Amino acid sequence: MERGAVSRLVEINFDGIVGPSHNYAGLSLGNIASASHGGDSSFPRAAALQGLAKMRGNMERGLVQGFLLPLPRPNGSLLARLAVDAECDRALLAAAWSASSMWTANAATVSPAPDTGDGRCHLTPANLVTMLHRAQEWPDTQAQLRIAFGDERYFKVHDAVLPSFGDEGAANHMRLTESHDSPGVEVFVYGRPGGRFPARQHEQASRAVARLHGLDPKRCVFLEQNPAAIEAGAFHNDVVAVANETVLFAHEQAFADREDAYEALLAAFPKLHAIEVPASAVSLEEAIRTYLFNAQLVTQPDGGMALVVPGECWESKSVRGWCEEMLATNGPIREVIPVDVRQSMANGGGPACLRLRVVADPATVDARFLLDEAKAQRIEAVIAEMWPERIDPADIGSERLARTVVEAREALLSVLSLDELA
Repeated sequence: MERGAVSRLVEINFDGIVGPSHNYAGLSLGNIASASHGGDSSFPRAAALQGLAKMRGNMERGLVQGFLLPLPRPNGSLLARLAVDAECDRALLAAAWSASSMWTANAATVSPAPDTGDGRCHLTPANLVTMLHRAQEWPDTQAQLRIAFGDERYFKVHDAVLPSFGDEGAANHMRLTESHDSPGVEVFVYGRPGGRFPARQHEQASRAVARLHGLDPKRCVFLEQNPAAIEAGAFHNDVVAVANETVLFAHEQAFADREDAYEALLAAFPKLHAIEVPASAVSLEEAIRTYLFNAQLVTQPDGGMALVVPGECWESKSVRGWCEEMLATNGPIREVIPVDVRQSMANGGGPACLRLRVVADPATVDARFLLDEAKAQRIEAVIAEMWPERIDPADIGSERLARTVVEAREALLSVLSLDELA
C-alpha cells in the first residue's frame, strides 16, 4: 500500500468497557491502589457506567470515540491449565475472573501509518507476562483487534512479543508529532529489574516492537523509567508522563536520567514543548496517588488541548493548585476536566489506563467498535440490566456469579452484533 492512501487520519480513543466480573483481588504487585483495595467489595455496574460516561464526555467534546469489549470471564481454560481446585491459593482463582482488560492502554502498542515503513498502522498486542491475571489476555485481545482493524490495506496486527521479554503496551509508549496525521517520533519507556516492585516493560520488548512496526530508528527514542518512580508505585510510564502531539506532560522524576532524557527527546523532536511538574509542587507520591499523569491529553476540535484527569486530582490541594497555575499561563493545555472513574481508580487505573489511542481513518475501522449515542444507549441498557451491582470477595468462584457474568457479556455482544467474539 502506498503512503497517503488513508485520507482522514484522526486520533481515536478506544476505551475498554468495564467487564461484569470487575473485582478487587489485589493481584497487581507494584500497583499500590490495587493492593490497598484488595479484598474490598466492587461495584461492576457503577464502574462500567462511569467508563461509559467518560466516553460520552469525549464525544461531546467532538472527539472520535471507540471501545473494546470485556474478555471472556471466568477463563475456564486458565483454570483447567493450572488445575485450580478448592485447595489452591485464591489468587489463582481470582486471576481467571479478572476484568483487567478494561485498561486498554495495555492492550497493544500502536504505530500510526505515517510512522511505519509500509504506510500501514501497526498494532502489537502486549504479552503482559509479568502478572498472571494479565498474561492470559493477549490472544483474546488480538482476536478483537483483528476484527476491529481487519482491513489489511490499512492495518497490520502482529502476534505478541515472545514472553522472554515483558511488554505492557501503550502504557509505556508515547508519540510526539506536529499533528496526528504527520510522521512522528515514537518514545518507548522501559524499566530495569532489581527493585522492590517488578519493572514490567523490558527494553528488548520495546525494541522488538519498534522493529516489527518498521519504524525508522532515527525517529525512535528509548528511555529508562526512573527506578524511584517504579518504587513509588508508577508501575507504568503513563502514571508519571503523557504526551500528545508536540506536548510532553511529565513529572520531574519520571525518567532515570532527566537531562539525558530531554536531550534525546529534543534531538529527535526539536519542536518538543515539555511541561514538567516539579516535585516541590507535586510530590511523586501525590502524583501517583491522584494519577495526575494518568490523564487523557487530547487535542480538541478548536486545536487547544484538554487534560482529562481523575476527580481525585481536584480533591488534592497541591495537584489542583498546580493545574490552576498551569492554566493561568495560557499554554497549550487550555482546560483540565475532572471525571469520575473511582471504581477503576481503586483498582489502579485512571482515564489514560482506560483507553488505547489509535491514529486512523474511522472509515477503515470496523464500525461496530465506534461509539455513537445510539450505541451508547444500547450499551448502557445492557449494563444497567445485566451487570452485577456488587461483587464481594467471597463471590469469586461461585456458579451463580459465573452465570451472571457470562450472560451479561453475551447480551452485550448480541446488542453490538459481535457474537463472533462469544
